[in-house]
Amino acid sequence: MSTSRESILAAVRANQPEEVPLPTVPIYSGEASLERFTEVLRSIGGEVVQVAGPEHLESALLQLFPATYQCASTLVKATVAVDTQTPTDILEAVDLAVLQGEIGVAENGAIWLPEQNMLNRALPFITQHLVLVLDQRNLVATMHEAYAQLPSAGGYGVFVAGPSKTADIEQSLVIGAHGARSLVVLVY
Repeated sequence: MSTSRESILAAVRANQPEEVPLPTVPIYSGEASLERFTEVLRSIGGEVVQVAGPEHLESALLQLFPATYQCASTLVKATVAVDTQTPTDILEAVDLAVLQGEIGVAENGAIWLPEQNMLNRALPFITQHLVLVLDQRNLVATMHEAYAQLPSAGGYGVFVAGPSKTADIEQSLVIGAHGARSLVVLVY
């Protein structure tokens, strides 16, 4: 090692700041209500529809979406079979994906979607319309609470909040720019 390098590293080591403890960050403890979840999700472009129970999913979907849509799902009758090996050209034909969400977050309208509920990792992002089904008992107030409930085993999953959207410097908002054009959450 050269002496100039050694002297530089020695100077850096000698001038390290003292370690200080991290500050205590208060955890927001808002409400975990369906009303708050609905209000926030609507404000970011999504929609919440209440259904009486899982047995009413088909009838709710028929009211929301035309029967001619190509649908991928394990929760309702599917017209397109999708799994982890489905090629992109078949996924591109999916108009509607109906998937089971696991946790809803009231503070930001996000829904946890684990990989095992996606059928294919690309499906929630390549479909034209995304419907997530959520049990109202799985609503939490904050992301802190949601992360505390995630399985410790790891694996892939995403928090989905609203339909895809982007805006440029001219403040032109585009919905569905690089993902689903709409997000409907069916809550029972």
